[in-house]
Amino acid sequence: MKIKKTNLDGCFIVENKILRDSRGFFTEIYHKEKFDEIIGFPVNFVQDNFSFSTKGVLRGLHFQKKFPQGKLIRVLKGRVFDVVVDIRKNSKTFGSSFNVELSDTNNLQVWIPEGFAHGFLVLSDYACFEYKCTNFYIKEDEDSIYWKDPDLKIPWPKDIDIITSEKDEKSKSFKDYINS
Repeated sequence: MKIKKTNLDGCFIVENKILRDSRGFFTEIYHKEKFDEIIGFPVNFVQDNFSFSTKGVLRGLHFQKKFPQGKLIRVLKGRVFDVVVDIRKNSKTFGSSFNVELSDTNNLQVWIPEGFAHGFLVLSDYACFEYKCTNFYIKEDEDSIYWKDPDLKIPWPKDIDIITSEKDEKSKSFKDYINS
C-alpha cells in the first residue's frame, strides 16, 4: 500500500500492490493496521456503500454538516472523474479541489477525510462505485454544493452529456456555503 499526497491537506491517493499472473490478479484493498499507520491516526469505518451509475451521471458535491464522513473510495467497474473539495473553513486548502480518474484498471483509491465535499462523473458506459465511511449516512444532515459552481473552477470533462438529479441541480453555491 502506497500513499500519494494530493494538493488538499489530508486527502490521499492510495495505491495498492497488484499481484498478477495468468489467472488474473489479487490485491489487498484494505488492511486496518497498515491504513492507520500510513494515514497517521486510527480510522474506524462504520458503513460501506455501493452505487451503480450509467455514463454521464454526475453525483455531487455531497457532504454531511454535523456528522461528517471520512471516505475511502474506489471504482470496481468502469471509469469516473472523481472530485474532492476542501470545505473546512479553517483549512489552508479551503475551497481548493482535487480530481483524479478512478477506474477498474488503475485500481486507485482515494482517502477523503471528514470535512470535504465529494462528487464524481461516470465516463464509461457504467460504473460500480464503492466507499467505506467513518460515520453513518443521516438524510437530515446531508447537504451539497452546486457541482458547476464557477468559484470552484472544477475542470469537469466537456465531451460528455451530464445527467444530474433535481436535488443536485438545486444545491447551494459555494458562496452560500461560506456564509452558512
